[in-house]
Amino acid sequence: MIDFSNIPDTVLPNFKGGDGQMVAKMVDDDLNRILLATLAPGHSIGYHSHDTSSEIMYFLSGKGTVTIDGIPETVSAGLCHYCKKGSSHGLFNDGDQDLVFFAVVPAQ
Repeated sequence: MIDFSNIPDTVLPNFKGGDGQMVAKMVDDDLNRILLATLAPGHSIGYHSHDTSSEIMYFLSGKGTVTIDGIPETVSAGLCHYCKKGSSHGLFNDGDQDLVFFAVVPAQ
């Protein structure tokens, strides 16, 4: 069981070359990195490659734009973004509320 309420926030400035910061509660057991993260309006995760792993992001609140392999896609609460191994993506909160998401990055 993972209780995110008992995990301290980690502030990651300019995550993957993005603007602003990502605030995340993270668990990493060498098999998976599991996180609950927040991007404030105007903040982003920089465009980056997943050469050695995939990533699954499930959006809990807010809205934003994911760019996957150069193609922008709108994301919002209830949607799930999948970046397969070998693809590249980035995330920008272009909404007016925090963009909150749950993500899993498995070791592959």
